[in-house]
Amino acid sequence: MDLIHTFLSFISPANIIASLGVIGIIAVVFAESGLFFGFFLPGDSLLFTAGFLASTIETSGISLIVVLIGSCIAAIVGDSVGYAFGKSLGQRLYSRPDSRFFKQKHITQAREFYEKHGGKAIILARFMPIVRTFAPIVAGAAGMRYKSFLSYNVIGGFVWSFGMTLLGYFFGKSIPNATEYVTPIVIAIIVVSFLPAIYHLIKSRI
Repeated sequence: MDLIHTFLSFISPANIIASLGVIGIIAVVFAESGLFFGFFLPGDSLLFTAGFLASTIETSGISLIVVLIGSCIAAIVGDSVGYAFGKSLGQRLYSRPDSRFFKQKHITQAREFYEKHGGKAIILARFMPIVRTFAPIVAGAAGMRYKSFLSYNVIGGFVWSFGMTLLGYFFGKSIPNATEYVTPIVIAIIVVSFLPAIYHLIKSRI
């Protein structure tokens, strides 16, 4: 239990930013976007927290412009790496055995989402934890043309990274004593972001 608590504390947005700064933000966004073992990382809440801290740059030292550009590039490149990984494995991906960091249920969930929404799934998945990580991998395995994939990837990466970061930034700028509300809002973002995936999973089993 202590080990789990320590791990969760380690990957918390506040700890990532405090320990690694902007480099940590960019690294997490990249890993969550395209590396299959990055599905547990806190992309949404991390960007929101980074945007919030950027609104108080005098004390945090976090630059909004650097976070926006860095996270957007990391998101796009990360998805492209995920696509390349899926394309290289092809249909073998669906028979790959489960491991500590790879679960077939995540691939199945992302595949069903991709089959339902087509290319738009690359954009929509940006706002769905776990699916966000595996959608580009599935797109590559399904043989989606890279030119089409890249278009959706750029749009999704831009809207997600800029949207979540600016949401935190304007929250910090517009609400008095905003620091008192950051934790509950971050928790709410995590819960809300998981709702579409949970709904889709329940619906697929009915």
